[in-house]
Amino acid sequence: MLSREQNDILTQTGPGTPMGNLFRRYWLPALLSEELPGPDCPPVRLHLLSEKMVAFKDSQGRLGAIDEFCAHRGVSLWFGRNEESGIRCPYHGWKYDVNGQCVDVPSEPAESGYCDKVKLKSYKMVEQGGVIWIYMGPPEHEPPLPAYEFSTVPAEQNYVSKRLQESNWLQALEGGIDSSHVSWLHSGSLNTDPLFVGAKGNQYNASDKKPVFEVVESSGGLYVGVRRNAEDDQYYWRITPWVMPCFTLVPPRGDHPTHGHFWIPIDDHNCWTWSLDYHPTRALKDSEVQAMRDGKGIHTRNLPGTFLPIQNKSNDYLMDRAKQKQGITYSGIEGIAMQDASLQESMGPIQDRTKENLVSTDNGIIMARHRLIKAAKALADKGTPPPGIAATEQRVRSVAMLLPRNQPYKEAAKDALLAEPGKPHASV
Repeated sequence: MLSREQNDILTQTGPGTPMGNLFRRYWLPALLSEELPGPDCPPVRLHLLSEKMVAFKDSQGRLGAIDEFCAHRGVSLWFGRNEESGIRCPYHGWKYDVNGQCVDVPSEPAESGYCDKVKLKSYKMVEQGGVIWIYMGPPEHEPPLPAYEFSTVPAEQNYVSKRLQESNWLQALEGGIDSSHVSWLHSGSLNTDPLFVGAKGNQYNASDKKPVFEVVESSGGLYVGVRRNAEDDQYYWRITPWVMPCFTLVPPRGDHPTHGHFWIPIDDHNCWTWSLDYHPTRALKDSEVQAMRDGKGIHTRNLPGTFLPIQNKSNDYLMDRAKQKQGITYSGIEGIAMQDASLQESMGPIQDRTKENLVSTDNGIIMARHRLIKAAKALADKGTPPPGIAATEQRVRSVAMLLPRNQPYKEAAKDALLAEPGKPHASV
């Protein structure tokens, strides 16, 4: 279990906190590209790491994220007019560019230079792989652009969605690196979900409910190796890479696309769950994309005009006790994403980790917590750049494979864990 102090370090990500400072050293997914589709489109509210911003794309197509509130009298600039290379507050006409610089105060003479003295906090944004990314850290420490494979393949090979999760980011992440629950919580879905069905690996998940975890450090985070018994003196290995601070890739099944997640803090009680699918060597099939839009695999169906899932805690996630009793869905909740989210949200906004009782299958979670605290303290005390920033650390793959029982997975899977253009993924 963790102490109260350790739990606070891990879960608090606002300005000036150790974990907040750590998050601010990475490019983070902020918006789907479709949320800012073109120049002078409507601005979007953006709430990340307990900071409220408004994001917009100006007349030249430049992206910007600035403090949400006008420096004059605090009006939300979400109500603003995005036009003529800036966003103008509708209250008194103060106007700001994508860098947060005030460029016009209509009530003051231009020669006074008053607007030159007014500047809102702003952050840099870039667009890549269907995602608009934000960097919220010190400009002098801006990292290289994201190099995750899903964001660099052709557009027809990836699909990205996001949803609101009403819990702290850490309990969502910890669910993502906990492979042992798949044999239970998702047991009904593995053989029915169109983005999972038919893979030989599903049989190993179902037949061996006592997986053994072997977790090793990587330069950017961890490799969470989980083995189950297979035929002919072999183990079925599922290897999940975790790249700090919050990126994971789910090991593939058959020729289905590979799944992945980011868990980005909104504040200490809520997070954005980003869900992605991509295939490294082919375009996604129309049927696969439609399944993703329909909330299959790791995606959800959201209430129109929002990113709140149709299944949410206000309606008990549309739980069906009859299906639970019949074993159609193990928890009575439809969909892999909401099966996870419902239980993670049930822990409360911030899980009290001083009361937990961990076992061997929690080794990945234990090591991830240790690395996060270590990196946050090293950044705070010594200015040490955190792991997971380098392109080589982000170009990783998840792996599913059969190996002889006497063969260590880290060495045997070494090449398969590297993302290279045109190379098929290792899958079972």
